[in-house]
Amino acid sequence: MRQTASTTLSPDWPCQVKTPGTHDWERTAMRWLRDLLPARYGSYSTLTRSPVLLTRHAQLQLQHEMRAVRVALETSRAELPAMGVAETVIESSIRMYAVELQQLGRLSRAVRLVGDALRVTQS
Repeated sequence: MRQTASTTLSPDWPCQVKTPGTHDWERTAMRWLRDLLPARYGSYSTLTRSPVLLTRHAQLQLQHEMRAVRVALETSRAELPAMGVAETVIESSIRMYAVELQQLGRLSRAVRLVGDALRVTQS
């Protein structure tokens, strides 16, 4: 765990988001959550002004990305050879997908932490 001003944060807390309770932390949290979404979502004020809605959508987005990566990982050996992809590229892509799945898992935990902190602030 990382110790900051007066709060102990989980190692999964994103470094781009200030510590809850510090000046402007909610703004950094909302910006970080928006950055996890495709750019086109930035134009939806309903989404970008509601911490709960933004957190929920970021979590859903990550869940869908994780599903897509799992499918790509699970089907690489069966589908890529027929597409003419070299074995070395297939193996590299499998490693890449495995790393990406871990990163998405960390991001998902971070979204949960930030969302929980934003909900406490909104209460």
